[in-house]
Amino acid sequence: MAKTIMVQGTMSNAGKSLLAAGLCRIFRQDGYRVAPFKSQNMALNSFITEEGLEMGRAQVMQAEAAGIAPSVLMNPVLLKPTNDIGSQVIVNGEVLGTMSARDYFKYKKKLIPDIMKAFDKLAGENDIIVLEGAGSPAEINLKDEDIVNMGMAKLAKAPVLLAGDIDRGGVFAQLIGTVELLEPDERAMIKGLIINKFRGDKTILDPGIRMLEEKSGIPVVGVAPYMQISLEDEDSLTERFDRKQEVGLIDLAVIRLPRISNFTDFNPLESIPGVSLRYVKRPDELQNPDMILLPGTKNTMEDLRWMRESGMEAAILKKASQGTFIFGICGGYQMLGETLSDPCGVEAGGTMRGMGLLPMDTVFAENKTRTRVSGTFGMLDGDLSPLSGTRLEGYEIHMGETVLKGDAKPSTQIRDSVSRTEKEDGAYRKNVCGTYVHGVFDREETAAAMIRLIGQKKGIDVSAMQGVDFAAFKESQYDLLASELRRHLDMERIYEILEQGI
Repeated sequence: MAKTIMVQGTMSNAGKSLLAAGLCRIFRQDGYRVAPFKSQNMALNSFITEEGLEMGRAQVMQAEAAGIAPSVLMNPVLLKPTNDIGSQVIVNGEVLGTMSARDYFKYKKKLIPDIMKAFDKLAGENDIIVLEGAGSPAEINLKDEDIVNMGMAKLAKAPVLLAGDIDRGGVFAQLIGTVELLEPDERAMIKGLIINKFRGDKTILDPGIRMLEEKSGIPVVGVAPYMQISLEDEDSLTERFDRKQEVGLIDLAVIRLPRISNFTDFNPLESIPGVSLRYVKRPDELQNPDMILLPGTKNTMEDLRWMRESGMEAAILKKASQGTFIFGICGGYQMLGETLSDPCGVEAGGTMRGMGLLPMDTVFAENKTRTRVSGTFGMLDGDLSPLSGTRLEGYEIHMGETVLKGDAKPSTQIRDSVSRTEKEDGAYRKNVCGTYVHGVFDREETAAAMIRLIGQKKGIDVSAMQGVDFAAFKESQYDLLASELRRHLDMERIYEILEQGI
């Protein structure tokens, strides 16, 4: 069975996911078979595996760092919030149902057999498992029913590295307070402390580190720097949403929907030199983009209602009438149609008017479409013609079926790798286009074609603004992450912790 080590944090966004990914890459570089594991993840950014099963993207990122294919074994329980008090519960990649927070709290320990079955299978196939916790292990109102922090560490017999975020201040109180709120047996499982996201001269920090070690009785195994690394982050806490940047030669605006999901679809575009990609949540922030991108959402109807009430829909419709490109993905694509109907109460229930930019109707069904696809854009005409014939690949994850009407034409021809059938997807008309395919811009040629069509419309030369090989780009980022962590973590001590266990 594999040796185990777990990264927990003093709070959400302490940097657990990146630290776990960095350790996965380091262990892989050192010749070990390594896999990530998070028993329960809460996120709207999800991914579909080759088998058509759904998992959190954080573990996909960590699997890439480990050099292996993503598997739902790495994230057996995924919670996708549908509102402030409830979530869709996904177990082993398939929807179990929707539960309120209170109902799930009572139910979740019944999932331990599923969690341990997944963990044991991974542990039997690898040398090392890097586990990730969630939030804080010191949430005293949740500890008795915990299946993701110390509860999981005990089940996996995993020594724990506890990380605190110094960038937001109070890191010493974070770490000491967390340790003090744990039970004695839990406290004994913490074998190392990590101060994360540090900026500046570490020698100034040294007196605090000595005091931290004296008060906790736990060694500090590293002070990790604040790293400018472009990798996926948790959806609700990403810094991408608040990043300020100058408008580039090509300016793209992503609508920051309240229930935005899978915004990772746009990461390849922001990697292209000369392209600015801005997340906007107010009409006045929209300005004059070359393209408006409508992302996926966990609740299409409620987010469309928000756009309508906030004035964002009116602003987008005005830009569309002026010729601005509009591109929607999944829920964003559904919004572009004429009607959205929910006879089964999958979302908000009832029927509502869409944005009317594409002649099509969407009906939400109880069964979720989960599959991987590949194919090409069709022979598009007009301003969208530079996309014609461009190859694409990605995955579908939605609960709606869309039917085209009138002069709307399918935007892509794709092959479903799960059902092994050919089908048409998406729609376009004039300057408006949409698709159900997440990851549509991941291929270098697709991202480049998108920039080319904007350049052609603006009459500017974009030949130097090439798309990037996004897979190769991510590999370079994982290597950079590992290199930085090797410099700032005591890997010799971490290997000792790994060997000794608990």
